[in-house]
Amino acid sequence: MPAVPEHRPATRVIDVGREANGTSLNPPIWPTAVWESADLDDAHRDAITIRSGTFYGRYGNPTVRAFEQAVADLEAAGEPDIDALAFGSGMGAVATTVLALCSAGSHVVAARQIYSGTLAFLQGPAARLGIETTFVDSTVPGALADAVQPGRTMLVIAETPSNPRLELVDLDELGSIMGPFTVVDSTFATPLGQNPLAHGVDLVLHSATKGISGHNDVTLGVVVGESDLIAELWSYGVLHGATASPYDAHNALRGIRTLHVRLAHQAATAQRLAEALSEHPAVTAVHYPGLTSHPQHDLAKRQMREYGSMLTFEVAGGRDAVAQLFERMSVARCATSLGGPETLLTHPATTTAVSLTPAEKEVAGVTDGLVRVSVGLEDPEDLVADLTSAL
Repeated sequence: MPAVPEHRPATRVIDVGREANGTSLNPPIWPTAVWESADLDDAHRDAITIRSGTFYGRYGNPTVRAFEQAVADLEAAGEPDIDALAFGSGMGAVATTVLALCSAGSHVVAARQIYSGTLAFLQGPAARLGIETTFVDSTVPGALADAVQPGRTMLVIAETPSNPRLELVDLDELGSIMGPFTVVDSTFATPLGQNPLAHGVDLVLHSATKGISGHNDVTLGVVVGESDLIAELWSYGVLHGATASPYDAHNALRGIRTLHVRLAHQAATAQRLAEALSEHPAVTAVHYPGLTSHPQHDLAKRQMREYGSMLTFEVAGGRDAVAQLFERMSVARCATSLGGPETLLTHPATTTAVSLTPAEKEVAGVTDGLVRVSVGLEDPEDLVADLTSAL
């Protein structure tokens, strides 16, 4: 039963990715790396066919394809000629996108407010290959467009909401940039929180390990965009080899079915927690797009359906105070991921941002007292009581 574009998100997450199911309610898992060819002509045809799904695992897999189609449907909101490509991780998606679209001498414009792994890739492997990156403050109107070098800039990449301080990029402004390809890392928002393609952005990518899959048992990345552009990424991706597992794709499809109810609960709890933390004397700042105190709250209202499951807050007393908080928690857990059913607290300065220099941490707003919260599915009042008493 194909997805109907007019259906609302809660219905769409149930409908998508079922094209190859037959009468089964769950997608079949194809646990194979290779398929038998009928003859030499059949083998040759598969070897030269883009995205052949029954040839060799690096080219495609029917279970992975079902996951790709599901995410493409959710991001496209009914628009035709939109496709998706899955990878073995979110960084596999980032690396393939950059290397497929850029070469030696290319120029990239990137937001300073970007995941530290993406930052390290642009400053490390990409730079060694002769790809130059200009980093700008993406919260400043026009900054991304102003940094574009006509005829040389191949890619403009941003993240919204950003990791870890939940800063936003104006998607309409980004989508209006002509010339280079525009890319948004939308991991924090998920496809139900926002749809960058609807704002004119060329590609949207996710670490599907996180909210899309939602159970901390999957490692996946995915990129969504116009079909011809995705086909170009596939051509490079076959060589890059960051292949998605059919087992992970199957689990991610399961996660998609509950994405709407998970995100709605997590976002409501995040709002409640953000408001409670804002009033706590041990907290000096809270960063959450749903708070009216967030400097980009009006932008969040304009381009996001849900404000999301992520928030950060600053603890007075720095690292020592954070360490005491983590020791006293009984509901929340200390772990370096996000989007799952458990509420997870992360100290970016010692984990996700550990590779950044002190100057880079300052630019990213990563202080010794900054705590990132991935809000889970616990009772909101239990979570509020846990963190406020631990503080």
